[in-house]
Amino acid sequence: MNPTNAARSVDRPDRVAGAVVGSAVGDALGAPFEFGPAGVYTARFPDGVGTMCGGGGWDPGEATDDTQMAVLVAESLLERGGLDLPDMFGRFRRWAAGNPKDIGLQTEDVLTSGEEWDLAAALHFQVNGRAAGNGSLMRAATSAVYFAARGRTATMDAARRIAALTHGDRAAWEGTAVLHELIRVALDGGDPLSAVQDTLANVHEDHRERWAGVLAPGWHPEAATEFNGAVWPCLGTALWALRTTDAYENALAAAVDVGGDTDTVAAVTGALAGAVYGFGAIPARWTEPLHVPLPGYGERVLRTPGLVDLARRLDGASPRAVPTDFRGP
Repeated sequence: MNPTNAARSVDRPDRVAGAVVGSAVGDALGAPFEFGPAGVYTARFPDGVGTMCGGGGWDPGEATDDTQMAVLVAESLLERGGLDLPDMFGRFRRWAAGNPKDIGLQTEDVLTSGEEWDLAAALHFQVNGRAAGNGSLMRAATSAVYFAARGRTATMDAARRIAALTHGDRAAWEGTAVLHELIRVALDGGDPLSAVQDTLANVHEDHRERWAGVLAPGWHPEAATEFNGAVWPCLGTALWALRTTDAYENALAAAVDVGGDTDTVAAVTGALAGAVYGFGAIPARWTEPLHVPLPGYGERVLRTPGLVDLARRLDGASPRAVPTDFRGP
């Protein structure tokens, strides 16, 4: 099934808003089901008409750390006129100190370590030997939009640099770079599923084979060798959900129904599906209650109109060049 056949008439502004809002919607839709079993969405909504039901400590439509960090990425890029990694890390650290309802264990360790921006994630990985969580995927929609106009190389290199702020494992950098590139292709009106092979050719050779496995057309979430809080099955599931459905709403339902880390898997799926199908394909019953609190930043709360505006400003910005051949922070 080719989802882009259903999205050929969508214009770029609609795709741009779709990517950013689509990711936030997926995050908020999936949050109440986090760590649930497979079939959790179908069990809650047997008629297939899902709502922002809330639960698990989340209000209906409330976005989690996934979207909160994506907004911080966006505002750093816009206010600094490009990639200012110390500034972005400082915003993350302020947010983490604001007592968010949820924060990934790895991300929290890095942001509260007291180490400098260019050492914290690397030192965490050196000590723990594990840093391939999906936390750099979850916040990728906004930076993917911002760098898309710069082309593949700049997009993928920026993704690696932003991922490396909190994740010391190159597997996470490469997965985030792949997601950025597939969103870029979709924003240009292309088919992200058809772009996988060309994208893999730009993945670091030490990680290319493993990424090729989970992004292959025949891969299924049941084939995952790790919990989908890891970077590989998270992105693999998002592509599977896009590949096996024909609408934004159906892609998100499939993603959440896998269970596990439902907010992040749905956020990643929502970014891709939103870029393919556009903002207009996202149900109003999901966008109307959507809201994004920003811990550490007073009483700020972004709602859907603010996210649409943010997305379009990201797309209209002219980022500074990103150095290529990234080897580390």
